[in-house]
Amino acid sequence: MKQLNLSEWALRHQDLVKFFIIAVAISGLLSYFKLGQAEDPAFTFRGMVVSVAWPGASARQIEEQVADKIERKLQEIPGLDFIQSFSQAGQVQIFINLRDDVDPTRVADAWYQVRKKTSDIRHTLPEGMLGPFFNDEFGDTYGNVYAFTGKGFNYAELKTYVEDARDVLLKVPDVAKIKVIGAQSEKVFVQISPSKLSQLGIDPRLIIQTLQTQNAMAPAGDIQSHSDQVFLRVTGDFISEESIRDIGISALGRTFRLGDIAEVKRGFADPPEQRMRYNGQPALGLAISMQRGGNIIALGKHIDEALVGIKRNLPIGVEVHRVADQPKVVKESVNEFVQTLIEAIVIVLAVSFWSLGLRSGTVVAIAIPLVLAMVFLTMAIIGIDLQKISLGALIIALGLLVDDAIIAVEMMALKMEQGWDRFKAATFAYTSTAMPMLTGTLITVAGFLPVGLAKSAAGEYTFSMFAVVAIALVASWIVAVLFTPYIGYHLLKIKPQTGHDEHAVYQKPFYVRFRALVTWCVNHRKTVMLATALSFVAAVAGFGLVQQQFFPDSTRPEIVVDMWLKQGASYKATESEVARLEKMLKGDADIDNFATYMGAPTPRFVLVLDEPPPGTNYAQIIVTAKNREARERLMKKIEDIFNTQFPLVLGHATRLPNGPPVGYPVQFRVSGPDLVQIRQIADEVGKVVRANPYTRNVNLNWNDMTKALRLEIDQDKARALGVNSQQLSETLYALLNGIPVTQLREHDKQVDIVLRAKFEMPESLSALKDINVFTGNNQYVPLSQIAKLKYEAEEGGIWRRDRVPVITVRADIPDHVQAPTVTAMINPKLDALRAKLPAGYAITVGGAQESSSKSQASINAVMPLTVLSILTLLMLQLQSFSRTMLVLLTAPLGIVGVTISLLVADKPFGFVAMLGVIALAGMIMRNSVILVDQIQQDIAAGQHPWTAIIESAVRRFRPIMLTALAAILGMIPLWGNTFWGPMAISITGGLLVATLLTLLFLPALYAAWFKIQKPV
Repeated sequence: MKQLNLSEWALRHQDLVKFFIIAVAISGLLSYFKLGQAEDPAFTFRGMVVSVAWPGASARQIEEQVADKIERKLQEIPGLDFIQSFSQAGQVQIFINLRDDVDPTRVADAWYQVRKKTSDIRHTLPEGMLGPFFNDEFGDTYGNVYAFTGKGFNYAELKTYVEDARDVLLKVPDVAKIKVIGAQSEKVFVQISPSKLSQLGIDPRLIIQTLQTQNAMAPAGDIQSHSDQVFLRVTGDFISEESIRDIGISALGRTFRLGDIAEVKRGFADPPEQRMRYNGQPALGLAISMQRGGNIIALGKHIDEALVGIKRNLPIGVEVHRVADQPKVVKESVNEFVQTLIEAIVIVLAVSFWSLGLRSGTVVAIAIPLVLAMVFLTMAIIGIDLQKISLGALIIALGLLVDDAIIAVEMMALKMEQGWDRFKAATFAYTSTAMPMLTGTLITVAGFLPVGLAKSAAGEYTFSMFAVVAIALVASWIVAVLFTPYIGYHLLKIKPQTGHDEHAVYQKPFYVRFRALVTWCVNHRKTVMLATALSFVAAVAGFGLVQQQFFPDSTRPEIVVDMWLKQGASYKATESEVARLEKMLKGDADIDNFATYMGAPTPRFVLVLDEPPPGTNYAQIIVTAKNREARERLMKKIEDIFNTQFPLVLGHATRLPNGPPVGYPVQFRVSGPDLVQIRQIADEVGKVVRANPYTRNVNLNWNDMTKALRLEIDQDKARALGVNSQQLSETLYALLNGIPVTQLREHDKQVDIVLRAKFEMPESLSALKDINVFTGNNQYVPLSQIAKLKYEAEEGGIWRRDRVPVITVRADIPDHVQAPTVTAMINPKLDALRAKLPAGYAITVGGAQESSSKSQASINAVMPLTVLSILTLLMLQLQSFSRTMLVLLTAPLGIVGVTISLLVADKPFGFVAMLGVIALAGMIMRNSVILVDQIQQDIAAGQHPWTAIIESAVRRFRPIMLTALAAILGMIPLWGNTFWGPMAISITGGLLVATLLTLLFLPALYAAWFKIQKPV
């Protein structure tokens, strides 16, 4: 039975092939314009937040009574990686993190289990607790953020226009959710004077009861007639502040108008909730998220169109400002990559035309858009968007996808030059190289398997690199065996050489010199093998000089500025420090805009943003520079400002990351059961970290004690006066902070009516003793008569990890060094401290090094499968253990070029570069398979093994070198890219050196392995 020859089939069914070419081209073009566009690849955020409030509890109480109970139960969650919690006065946030290998389809079920298990223990939690509240949308990305400012408009008035805009924008195609930022809750304050109430002898609880009963919504019944049902409506509920003032308070036989004994006024939550400012002006924000699979550029266009109508309806003074503009970033990124892709195509075509000639180069040139069309069509079918990773993968694939076409065209042209007719020449490549090409293609794909199978955050983030490269390589083989022979059959016109000597083409001066070089290598095989081995050893040793990296920083213009005051600092203190920094930033020529968020971080406007927990002592400013150079100047300016002018602030300015967020680059976690002990250990670790010449801004993530004022109640005296601790706490809370008693119902909103004392918090805390407290026998007594005030310090906040208190020692580093490098310098110096730790205490590595190690472990976990896949492919093609081992021995040769290129370019070796080096091994073995298979064919054809080795190297030099040059030169446009640069440089240097070694070292190794001697 005749073996199927796809190239022959294509030439015998030319109309059908022509139809396929046209169909693929049109489908690919249409698919390209329908592909979703985003900044980052789709990524499953395996984190959830559970929040609980327990008003009145200290950080220690809420840690022990709330956090520990919930964490203990949540440790049963399947797929759990670790639990973190941050307890502070009155509230706790618990962060549940799943392992990276948890399937994305199982994440929603895990969050259901969190809700279920927390509800199961709800009855064991303290009374008075509010919550738990669950947020499993913690990773939602709001790529478009707008600020609304209004000179002369208060928050309530501005919110009306913002809500109207939100209603309009929710109707825009591809909009998923819209969040309002910085809205302040309206309140109606009923401010009573404690001294006046004391004089009148009015119980504050009577005012509360009167307000509640007057405003209660209760059914008054209805009357049923023969024809109608008539409802009774009782008036009296509050309709305005004036109606509240007019209510009568009856006490001690007298009736008082509330407005006469209290001040009723409308205002906003005090202290404020999260606030937003734009360029120093009070603002409200709208954060918009896109539906999964949407086109962010199209979304931006639709939002801009909607904003035109929105702005037209706004009053004079209300303005809309763009804060975060992901569509613009993605558009610039796509345009940049398209330009880079075009440059790479031009380079690859130049190699093809230069080496193969005009007609042969044209055949290769036509193959490129056909392969890309198949790639775009497949991406559209399986749902891969155009984003940072997939676009970079397209460029990487470009240098590889022409390999098969070059080999097929080169073989066809060679046979026509040797006198073969077009049909026979076009079909010969399939019989001689199709299977080795397919094996080589699949080996290259297998080299990218660790990217596709890695179960880590970084692996999922970069998955589309594997998918796109694999699609492109398989498509390139299909094009090479089906379409290229058809195109070459019609385009190639090559005159055969005179004499029809098939080997005459290899007698040209270049081939004569190269044959002599290969012959010398085979004759001096031991020298060549020793030199190669020494080069490899030197490269491995020299690789230690290459700096390590996880992911590089993004090139986006934003700077994330975090500001922490000491734990327990008031909102006013935080606002004061923020205002100082805003004043210094305002008017800077390098700044496009800056948005301030006080009390909580910005919405996650990029997927990889790290979000600290909220607090009154925290603020964040997102500074958008005008360009990358301006960003670097601003980074230095802000760092200098923090170092010299903000002694009370822990300031941290960072660029946006390019991969999964890690926070501070250098981190060491100190954990143990006793808070005092871990503080002492953390201080010692901090000293070691500070001693490193590359660390700066070394700090602890928590260590502050906060002020507290303990009221020691004389219980006997209190009982005699009819007062208990609960009543006293409620009274003081109502006087000092205010307590909501009922609500003013206005249209579609409800405004809390808050009762509080008509005085500001005393500057001197000792004045609290003079506050009058209403007793059970209808008298007021000073607080000092029933309680002693005692000052003390308590924990401001407590971080825990897996139910154990943990303090993280954190540090920044200069730009010219990498976090893993600095961490590796510090970590061994902590071993002496670790040796002295009591049982139950530990010092562990965090930050970029920990994330990098987890990602490396995920790669290592799938390496056996990768190696097995490659071995299987090699055995299927070569069917020889010896030849398979020969090919495998060439795989590590790329490290020689990788080390040299990274050291010369002064680039770090990061996660993406590591993936490139693994894939590089597949590219090298691809060339080795083609060469070894050619030697095997020549020996089978009757040639002496010595002659077969040398002549195979000579004959395969051109296709191997051309495909390598296409891949190498195709990487040049990526050299300057921050994200892809180290990978492109690694592949360029590694493939260049490895290709030369393959053509020289492999023949020598083959001859030595099989003990082949020169024929006599």
